[in-house]
Amino acid sequence: MDGGRAMAMMRAAVLFGPGDLRVVDRPVPRPGPGEVLVKVAMCGTCGTDLKIFDGHFPHTPEQLVPGHEWTGTVASLGEGVDEFAVGDRVCIEAHGGCGRCDNCLTGRYTACLNYGDQAKGHRATGMTADGGFAEYAVHHAGALYALPPGLSFEDGVLITTAGTGLYGLDVAGGYIAGQDVVVFGPGPVGLTTVQACKALGANRVVLVGTRSSRLALGRSLGADHTINARETDPVAAIADLIGGADVTIECSGGLDVPQQCAEVTRRGGKIVVVAFYPDRVTFDLSAVVRKDITIYTSRGEGGNNVKRAVSLAAQGKLRCAEMVTHRFPLEKITEAFRVVRNRENDPMKVVVVP
Repeated sequence: MDGGRAMAMMRAAVLFGPGDLRVVDRPVPRPGPGEVLVKVAMCGTCGTDLKIFDGHFPHTPEQLVPGHEWTGTVASLGEGVDEFAVGDRVCIEAHGGCGRCDNCLTGRYTACLNYGDQAKGHRATGMTADGGFAEYAVHHAGALYALPPGLSFEDGVLITTAGTGLYGLDVAGGYIAGQDVVVFGPGPVGLTTVQACKALGANRVVLVGTRSSRLALGRSLGADHTINARETDPVAAIADLIGGADVTIECSGGLDVPQQCAEVTRRGGKIVVVAFYPDRVTFDLSAVVRKDITIYTSRGEGGNNVKRAVSLAAQGKLRCAEMVTHRFPLEKITEAFRVVRNRENDPMKVVVVP
């Protein structure tokens, strides 16, 4: 932060109400004890941002700065922070639990029992607290990770996303070496999950989606087989390819996909659900019980799995930067949101650069 006005003020996208997102001048936040001020390099967009923009996301405070997939450079340190130094490049976990409820004490901070209660210490950047669609953002030191030298800021944006799939695998037991895995949904979560499964020793990984360009990217990132659900019945195709999945991971959010998961998963197998849905889901739960399938759900990038994602990316086992397809300056954030919503020019990951 150099020079007069920039020492005190910054540009930030502020949500004043549903559909009312404006880029305005705001004071640069000050880091409190245990916090770090970060100069934002870029912030990714996703479907959750659209829900927040539309006013359909719980616990959103008034005049929120959205953005929960950001990365940048440490600008200053709050009291008691010695894990980082000014100038360090960092990536983030979006969720910071209260640290005092039963779930936080057992490491389930994305399911914090004080979710949205800032007075009790909970923070979810860009969701319940100001996030990364701004020139600067404050974050707790415990939810920051140093970005290794070989990784770019584009990698840093997607590492948060990669933590989501890794957390789902973690919740479901984590040990998938030698197993056949089916991933539904070739978006950023699904594509990073495909790579994580291969890095963890999965036998065959099948990726199912509806957009040929994303499936092609999935093949280049390590999927052994891809299935276009618009062109063929994925249930029959999976039966022909691998018989059935030991683990099925649902990243798509399609209302019909949970039923497909139930049908393609082997007896005694696992279904991992990390997606959110636009409406209630109906599927044959009795069939799941008869097949003795276990269903796991997980929210966000918990369980210290962003740290694991950083390591995998540094080892070259997670390729993230090539998923960034569109960049917009902060002043054009509403245009960026429109591209995401309308899928203009086939976006994969759209980032906003302050």
